[in-house]
Amino acid sequence: MKVFLIGFMGSGKTYWGKIWAAHNGLTFYDLDDVIEQATGKTIAVLFEKKGETYFRKIETETLHTFADKDDCLIACGGGTACFNDNMQWINNNGNSVYLTASPQYLFERVITEKDKRPLVKKINSAELLFFIEQKLKEREPFYKQAAFILPADELHEKSLSNLNFKSSKL
Repeated sequence: MKVFLIGFMGSGKTYWGKIWAAHNGLTFYDLDDVIEQATGKTIAVLFEKKGETYFRKIETETLHTFADKDDCLIACGGGTACFNDNMQWINNNGNSVYLTASPQYLFERVITEKDKRPLVKKINSAELLFFIEQKLKEREPFYKQAAFILPADELHEKSLSNLNFKSSKL
């Protein structure tokens, strides 16, 4: 089984991914962590020094390294699904799960770790909710291509186990 978690920053992809991977006997990967290990630079530094276009190229290349891996769960970055036909690739190579959340839910989680998130690092708190609302509108058409959609505010340890993954992708 190969599962790709997608969704906006703050939706819980890494948090729930670790829990679900352990619960289902899968190896957990956080795509951003894999990129940082491979490049020796943080995502924030890659964005700042090389720009988003470069980062998205590296992100796609790193995502594709999971083509030959099995029995794993990959927590993708918030924008992964939205660039370079990654959503199509994800759906062709595993089971996609979109963790959906309201802008307010996301705001409450992102505000506490703004400095770690390159896209919002320089946005003041008063403008952050508006930014999330706008970015979510841009990204949802990609996110909604996922095979499964789970509301982040209703998740629990067995949420992933309750999904009926298609055997053709396992």
